Amino acid sequence: MRLLAAAAAALLLAPFVATPAHAAGRPPEFRHELLAKAQPDECFNGVGQPYPAGPPCTAGQAKVNQAYVWGTALAGNRLWFGTGANLHCLTSGRTLDFKEPTLNDDWVCEYGRSQIAQRNPNLPHYLGDHRMPRLYMYDVRNRSLTEKTSAVTATPAGLQMLQATAGIRSAGTHRGVVFFAGPSISATMNMFAFDADTGAYLGAKNFTGYGNIRHFLVADGALYAGVGVGANGSLGGHVLRWVGSKADPFAFVSVANLTAQAADLAFHDGRVFVTTWPASAAAGAADEETSGEAPSPLAAVWMSPRLSTGAPGLDPADADGWQQVWSVTEYEPDLVTSHTYALGGLASYGGYLYWGTMHVPLKATTAHLELYPPKDEAGTRATIENTQRATVIFRGKDFGSSRERTELLYGAAQLPAYDPAAAGGAGAWNPVATGYTPKYGSAGFGEPFLNYTWKMVVSAGKLFVGTMDWSYLAKELQTPLTGINIDPAKFGGDLYVFDSTTRPARAVDKTGLGNYLNYGVRNMVADGSTLYLGMADPMNLRTDPDDDVPQGGWELVKLTVDCR
Repeated sequence: MRLLAAAAAALLLAPFVATPAHAAGRPPEFRHELLAKAQPDECFNGVGQPYPAGPPCTAGQAKVNQAYVWGTALAGNRLWFGTGANLHCLTSGRTLDFKEPTLNDDWVCEYGRSQIAQRNPNLPHYLGDHRMPRLYMYDVRNRSLTEKTSAVTATPAGLQMLQATAGIRSAGTHRGVVFFAGPSISATMNMFAFDADTGAYLGAKNFTGYGNIRHFLVADGALYAGVGVGANGSLGGHVLRWVGSKADPFAFVSVANLTAQAADLAFHDGRVFVTTWPASAAAGAADEETSGEAPSPLAAVWMSPRLSTGAPGLDPADADGWQQVWSVTEYEPDLVTSHTYALGGLASYGGYLYWGTMHVPLKATTAHLELYPPKDEAGTRATIENTQRATVIFRGKDFGSSRERTELLYGAAQLPAYDPAAAGGAGAWNPVATGYTPKYGSAGFGEPFLNYTWKMVVSAGKLFVGTMDWSYLAKELQTPLTGINIDPAKFGGDLYVFDSTTRPARAVDKTGLGNYLNYGVRNMVADGSTLYLGMADPMNLRTDPDDDVPQGGWELVKLTVDCR
């Protein structure tokens, strides 16, 4: 972990120079409005200390655990959404194996020192900051927020299942049923159902065969969901089709067998397309280098059979008929780094399928340091500087035909790749061509700290792209370092828009849509020319309404698009 700490510090000293791809400022045709926000739900009085009563807090300070609007679905005039708590702590603890507590003015991650971990000694350290997620319904016509959590927790079984849910990572709705779903803390998947018409709670189910879920999709009158198998989806994935009803809400069948867990889904050219997350990172790269066997499952784009073929929609007979149409290895030349790529949002727009990549900060660095430990500080710095990746945007069309083509819109013509046999076996980094020439600009829409393409959605004839910007997290690592090139004016997640298939994207907002602590646009739902944005803001100690810093915790934002 000392190597990783040094990596983080050296990264921030690296010569990152952002080149804005677009003019600053929000275009006047977009107006955003805050509809709802997380409120403080706990009192914090020091790492490892008991949590005082409140809020209001007579001891310690107020803390807001609920960080993300994680799953969102629109049913008529009702927007249903579920949250995730302290997700930056869960990610850094699990993915980067952070164990030493972090405490600063913005957030705290207690990991294994938390009271919850102390009361549950068998709990993994990365779950020490876990808190039960919350469920909400927002009436867009009456502008009223109703919490639905108590409908689930009213029964002991419901309370136990929701407490064991890592977060409501996904939400969907079809034929009068609303679904909330997310991974459990025990490598399974939990799902909760509500009546979309009456708001009544229909029940819950634990799916032992699956370990993760990210998105639902309605395509040609059927509801589909992408899931992962095993802990955090590490053993592969499936696409499920709902075959249930209000009376039997948890009936699903598998219609796709994938080599990696499913992430997002889109309906394009009469088929369902799915992006995936990798099943492994450094271990997979090591196996691939040493065994000579088939490569470990990596992030890719998969295409279903045509939905019009055979039975209406997809059925179990289609499960083995899916085709992988693109993989990260077609772009990323570094073997280890390619195993850390994930794919995120995708959407069908103007005859093309668009998709983007996702890069957990320092994940590729961690994997490289583990597999190829540097011999000196210069080697560590080289590893850090050469393993950073910003989000990359692709599009393609005519998949599976002789006319198939894929274009790189924002990315790089060459990237650094590590050759362990170079320099007489000492290893060296060398620039290697990606095989693409970016059509519009560099990765991250020109911003090096834009690391996720979280969601894409089409509204008012435009394609919107919600991203994550981790520069605010990175700035905490600068003390007592100097010379770090992080521009505070760029704090906050960015929202971009493609006005057509013939123009580059432009920025709708680059500062978190009114709150620069919102480091990402986690979710988007379109309702005509209106977008509802679920924001991610994990700054759990920013709860003072009287200081000059925005508040932490999730936000629900309405974006109105002027179609003039």
